[in-house]
Amino acid sequence: MTAAPAEPGALMAAEVAEAPAVFARAAAADHAAALAALAPATWRAIYTVARGSSDAAAGILAYEAMRETGLPVTSLPPSVFSLGAGVALGGAAVLMVSQSGASDDLVRSARGARARGARVVALTNVPGSPVEAAAELTLPIAAGPERAVPATKTVVGAIGAGMALIAALAPAYAPRARADAAALAALAPLRHPREAALVAALRDARHVYIIGRDTGFGAAQEIALKLKETCALHAEAYSASEVLHGPLQLATEPLLALMLDTGQPGLRPSLDLAGSRLAAAGATVLRLGPADVSAPALTPAGAAAALLCLLYPVVGAAARARGHNPDAPATLSKVTQTT
Repeated sequence: MTAAPAEPGALMAAEVAEAPAVFARAAAADHAAALAALAPATWRAIYTVARGSSDAAAGILAYEAMRETGLPVTSLPPSVFSLGAGVALGGAAVLMVSQSGASDDLVRSARGARARGARVVALTNVPGSPVEAAAELTLPIAAGPERAVPATKTVVGAIGAGMALIAALAPAYAPRARADAAALAALAPLRHPREAALVAALRDARHVYIIGRDTGFGAAQEIALKLKETCALHAEAYSASEVLHGPLQLATEPLLALMLDTGQPGLRPSLDLAGSRLAAAGATVLRLGPADVSAPALTPAGAAAALLCLLYPVVGAAARARGHNPDAPATLSKVTQTT
């Protein structure tokens, strides 16, 4: 007898429910001894290499790592190595972020980065992946199998694993990462109190802006991607400052704007201004943050992870409301092969 097919979205929902525990395990890990072999004191810069949801996680980690280590952290496109001859990377570390660790362009990037002098660290979820084989050190996401096409628990787990890496580079950060791990585990399951209203707004939306600053911008990039993947909905991520340039004009047509607030005091004036300008131009503006579920003070990266845990169920429900199965978007597959 064959098993009955799962209800649309059941896989994604189950994996989202696991995300806080995955984050907690990853963020609380101690990698200091393993990292010492890569001589982190000699690093002058860190480059991230990733695509899709992994790149959003890398963006969140870049903001956090720059703040905590004082090192410049920026993204390199995989095509520098997969289509080109690479760039000089002596004295630098390269952080490969890939849930599957199987995309050929990322494998080439890991090999190419090492050949050009980088110390290569991988954040992956699949043990023994080609990216892991090409790296010098792997920090496992350890989320277990992820069967839904949209990555969720592995994205949140990658943020946690990256926070553990930052803790190994900046020991004073380690207690804060562990506190975030405990906080998200204690808050699980994370559901937004206005979930029904958010789903209704996304069900009827035609165009959506997701807006944040710092690590909240990385979370905005991930939620915008998820809305495209699962809801077939036009969604774009913007910094709260950049959206006030040309993109503000779209608010004169029907537009839904979700403001992601990580709770960083220095960023609130920017979010306040962007929200008021968008609303004045005619957009529907909804502001969301970990404070909505009475979360304790979190690091900026931990707050971004909490936002994803809160919004993934909203995205899955919105996809179903719009007539889509978020587990299996029609044009996508679990591992995307690119060049």
